[in-house]
Amino acid sequence: MIDDRDIRRAANLLLKRYGADAVIRAARRADELSTDGDSDGCAIWKRIAAAVTELVRTNPTSRD
Repeated sequence: MIDDRDIRRAANLLLKRYGADAVIRAARRADELSTDGDSDGCAIWKRIAAAVTELVRTNPTSRD
């Protein structure tokens, strides 16, 4: 299982790359993995999406 620090690191990378679209990108990836039957991968990307949402909520300047 991936630890919380790695999830936050992935969320930060997505924010840097995609800005305000980061949570959408993470949610799409989770959906893709779910469609492919990868429940573990889907769960990880849902955690990343939640971490992106939390980062944006607690630090609104991280969006752009």
